[in-house]
Amino acid sequence: MHHSDRGCQYTSKEFKELTLRHGITLSMSDKGHCYDNAVAESFFHTLKTEEVHLKHYRTREEGKIAIFEYVEVFYNRERLHSTLGYRSPKEFEEMWEKQKIEQLYVLNV
Repeated sequence: MHHSDRGCQYTSKEFKELTLRHGITLSMSDKGHCYDNAVAESFFHTLKTEEVHLKHYRTREEGKIAIFEYVEVFYNRERLHSTLGYRSPKEFEEMWEKQKIEQLYVLNV
């Protein structure tokens, strides 16, 4: 799934063909609904201010590795998010899964 606004780069024939070739479903916010994409915009702002704008990557590969590590190691496993009750996404997901299992257990008792 690739969610975006209606920018020309995302509505172009070439982009649509590329996503189709890779089996990616396109999702676009409605015209005039800027808040549809607020979560993604917030994430990219954080990524830029906490990682990308603080470093100079010598190669594209170095940048890809650094951004991957920021997202997968720091952002998802360590960084606390106010919208998740000051938990990391990993911690929040584990808590949610535990609650789901407990609810199933209660229903089956």
